[in-house]
Amino acid sequence: MTSRIPRDSRLRLVRPRPLAAAPQAMNQRRPRRAAPRPPEGTPARSELARMARSVLADAARVARWADTALGPGRGSATADGKATLSDATADQAARELGLTAVEVRADWDTARLAGLIEVHGDSARPGWRLRAWNRDDSAVLRGWVALFDAWSLAHPEPAGQEPAAVAEVISAMPQVLSFLQLSAGPVPVAQLLDLLEQRVTELRTERCEVPYGPRLESGPPQPPPAAPLAPLLDWALHALASVDALTCGDGHATLTPLGSWAVWVKLEQICVAAQSPAGNIEQSAENMLRGCAQLRPNAARAEYRAWLAARPVGSAVAELLGGARGEDALLRGLAFDALRVVGAPAEPDVRAVLDEPTLRPYALLWLAEHDGADPEDAHEVLTRQEATWLWVDTAAAVADHGEAPLLVRHLESAVQPTVPALLDEVRAVGHPRTVQVLVALAAAHPDPALAKAVRRAAFQVHTGGS
Repeated sequence: MTSRIPRDSRLRLVRPRPLAAAPQAMNQRRPRRAAPRPPEGTPARSELARMARSVLADAARVARWADTALGPGRGSATADGKATLSDATADQAARELGLTAVEVRADWDTARLAGLIEVHGDSARPGWRLRAWNRDDSAVLRGWVALFDAWSLAHPEPAGQEPAAVAEVISAMPQVLSFLQLSAGPVPVAQLLDLLEQRVTELRTERCEVPYGPRLESGPPQPPPAAPLAPLLDWALHALASVDALTCGDGHATLTPLGSWAVWVKLEQICVAAQSPAGNIEQSAENMLRGCAQLRPNAARAEYRAWLAARPVGSAVAELLGGARGEDALLRGLAFDALRVVGAPAEPDVRAVLDEPTLRPYALLWLAEHDGADPEDAHEVLTRQEATWLWVDTAAAVADHGEAPLLVRHLESAVQPTVPALLDEVRAVGHPRTVQVLVALAAAHPDPALAKAVRRAAFQVHTGGS
């Protein structure tokens, strides 16, 4: 009689686990929760991208014109190094595009806020999103979300409003938008006004505002009389409508499909999904780095070693540096982490990129650590300007891939002793993501006064003012 239990393990048809999956299996003790699905009725991602392209079509047209007409040696975009479009350039664009100068300026500002145009001094160049405009739906949607986040810059508040009240309304609008998203339909503006007033009252209570000066009567301090919020709510709704996040009419407000999707994404705190580490050994450097973005440091280093072992050092280093040159700041930092695993063989290539402003701070830190400096002290090799540029670049990575509390904590890593000093130097350093970083920081910071100062700095960078 023979046993029914197979004794030859070769008969067990179990798929071998890829080598790159091992670190994740050791690092994770429970399966990852499936990503939540958007609410029923949300258009497909391709349809959302089509809507975003339609909203930003005029801005993309001006950005493409700038790419053609304002390249190196062909003219200046701004006057006196300001970010606002010069009169001569606006008139030239208006003639060639069949628009008015006012329309050109509006589309230019939209393109800048959406990352379709980057201004450096008196020259302009296309942003990476414009390069990927026709082939990458994620780039298009990120551009629209950047515009959505900057709605208060896209449509400045009317003159005569108290700055403190404006800042409070901006701070309270996320709750209003969340209510609109959860309502999934038209909501009376009067109901939104009640909600806004409640939220502003909560913000003032959280600040525990106590008026200065002698108190003539006993009892708890009374807040100063508040400015009417109805005009500011009207401004906020129309500003959000100007970026196609909602529609207003007949005393009601309704989120557009794009607006509803964007608010849902923020409520769920969903980042761009990183590729699973399984199979990263066969991926490009960029995809490998994305796959390692959510791993713990030890697991990520194991992934880097496995990926490097599968290809020649020279081509691997070149590919990592190519990924670092992209527009995603998170990948830039991860690429240099992978280069730390390479060690000495990467030194000549790292030294060769010291003349590239985007990579220079990362390369200097890599070389300092390679020469034996303590990682905690390596930042001392950076100039103040390089450290500030790196701070903004890291903040851009956090804004794109992290959570609001992490962005707030990032303030503590700045080399400047005060927030005003930091804002002054951030404005001067000329990082192409400065406006988006400041807008995200203002939206995330719980201190209304500090958020107001950061928002003002973002507006000044956006308009080229001082």
